Amino acid sequence: MTCNVGTPGMVVTVWVVGGLLSLAGALTYAELAARMPRAGGEYVFIREAYGRLWGFLYGWTRFFVASTGGLAGLAAGFAIFLNIVSEGALGQRAFVLPGSHLSIGALPLVASAAIAIVTAVNCAAVAVGGRIASVLATLKVTLVLGVGIGAFTLARGDWAHFAMSGAAGACDGVAAAARGGFAGFGAAMLGAMWAYNGWNEVTYVAGEVKDPQRNLPLAIVGGIGIIATLYVFANVAYFYVLAPAVLAGIPASSAVATEVVATFLGPAAAGVMAGALAMSVFGSLQIVSLVSARIPYAMATDGVFFPFMARLSPRTRVPIRALVAQAAWGIVLVFSGSYDTITDYAIFAVLMFVILATASIFVFRRRLTDADRGYRMWGYPVVPILFLMVAGWLVVNTVVTTPGRAIAGVGFMLLGLPFYWYWTRQGRRTPIAAASP
Repeated sequence: MTCNVGTPGMVVTVWVVGGLLSLAGALTYAELAARMPRAGGEYVFIREAYGRLWGFLYGWTRFFVASTGGLAGLAAGFAIFLNIVSEGALGQRAFVLPGSHLSIGALPLVASAAIAIVTAVNCAAVAVGGRIASVLATLKVTLVLGVGIGAFTLARGDWAHFAMSGAAGACDGVAAAARGGFAGFGAAMLGAMWAYNGWNEVTYVAGEVKDPQRNLPLAIVGGIGIIATLYVFANVAYFYVLAPAVLAGIPASSAVATEVVATFLGPAAAGVMAGALAMSVFGSLQIVSLVSARIPYAMATDGVFFPFMARLSPRTRVPIRALVAQAAWGIVLVFSGSYDTITDYAIFAVLMFVILATASIFVFRRRLTDADRGYRMWGYPVVPILFLMVAGWLVVNTVVTTPGRAIAGVGFMLLGLPFYWYWTRQGRRTPIAAASP
């Protein structure tokens, strides 16, 4: 992000704007979720507003690109942090497949194992996964606060860093087209939106939330406020400790938080910090796995996805088959490309459908004027319009700066059309009841 926009002030601005944009979307989603508290969240909003085809394309893209791409990206990040803990030993190891000359690096194997472990945890009752998620979320909040407080109280920082530029940094892996100007600001916003991503995913498990009209708006809107404050605080601390050019020169194999902690607790503490960050990422991985599997399950019960996923465990009432299928495809994506590429595919695909889901608020307000809305968002219609304008610009900016990745995201979406035609031709035009395996 420093390479994208150049100065600390602009980076912090990106985080603030990203937080406000996410809050605008969260306010809209809070009303939608309170209106339709069903498993699948965005899939349900899009299906009810625009029809089954658009709902299917969303769910298809979520499963094959966005959700599983997010799983793969988080798992890859988890492996990278463990590699830091091992002082690079994991990155240097490879395993030869029996009976062949092919070898597999240890990092993708570790990432795949992480996906398998969180999937096994989430196959238990929702309450079990929820308690684990709460513990890991507490760890993450404590971690971010600890890094920020430690930077301000223990490090020899300098507020003069905020008057400097990061233009001289190495900027490993940052395309020239995504540096400076509106294009750079848009590219940095994608990074911020990836970090904020999750407020929309709360709606996927809306059907399993108690008192959804009260608790969903509270979780979505309150959560964004807390997270935005933490991110801005942490990034101000980073620039207080590190000059922008130094920060922009940190290689992709490391992490800013790790480098900051090393400045005031020494190299040994960097390994400890990397381990803590690995656990933080593992917590995100578990939550993404938990909520995202509800989308293919909801689609399958509608008869527009693989039928075997329309099953709930009779014991835990969890869509175990959808969880396992999601994990399998996520592991395939782990071996398909770099962490940054996967997450870029994911956030671009997410933004396109988040725009559709957000715009559905106008459809439902017009269509269901006499219905009980439960929760009504603040700032309608200005807030959703502002969100749609900025999100639309981010999509266009991504197409201009990284057209290959944008085309890949759209291509994955369109690959679903033959499957939709097949499933609807098979007569699955009405929802099928969720059954036990």
